[in-house]
Amino acid sequence: MEKTDISVVIIDDHPLVREGLRKILELEPGIKVLDEAGDGQGAINIARQLKPKVILMDINMPGTNGVEATRIIKREFPNIGIIALTIHEDEEYVLELVRAGVSGYVLKDIAPAKLVETIRTVAAGNSVIDPTITRTLFTELNRLTRRRHAQEEWENLTEREMDILKLITRGKSNKEIAVDLCISEKTVKNHLTNIFRKLKVDDRTQAVLFAIKNHLIEI
Repeated sequence: MEKTDISVVIIDDHPLVREGLRKILELEPGIKVLDEAGDGQGAINIARQLKPKVILMDINMPGTNGVEATRIIKREFPNIGIIALTIHEDEEYVLELVRAGVSGYVLKDIAPAKLVETIRTVAAGNSVIDPTITRTLFTELNRLTRRRHAQEEWENLTEREMDILKLITRGKSNKEIAVDLCISEKTVKNHLTNIFRKLKVDDRTQAVLFAIKNHLIEI
């Protein structure tokens, strides 16, 4: 192998896929396929033995899957670039792989020339994510951000405020809440004002919807 060659390992549980990828890459100058395996543990073993520049990693495989294999390899060898090559656009896969440390995430219907370009880009220390997956990733990250902000908001509620939130979710009036909790209606109103402020809502209906949407209350 020439010093300038990009060493690549192919990990996929389908022999035909591995063979096809190998044939494509072996035609490319400056790219050298070192080995291949059909499961995540094989990927880990090869990474430890050969320390390739880039690993093409399938996700759904028997035994240790691609996500877990990626996590282990990146922990032991941070400089190995891992490209997730998969049929999945699912948000969960995208985020898990990003967290695990993949440098690239492309779909298996990628054009051969684009795959080669992705390998070279990742080998140079850069990241590549398929545009269709980028859209999915941003959508999911935005959703998680909103959920995290919501969690921060309801975690600021006191135990008494949570009690009142549960009661208004059950349709209780201020007077009924006051009786149930042995407090005055004025105190209930004060608590509700604090609840609305903390949850950034305007009224009890919005507070109830917030509680249900964020699974604070079982109905």
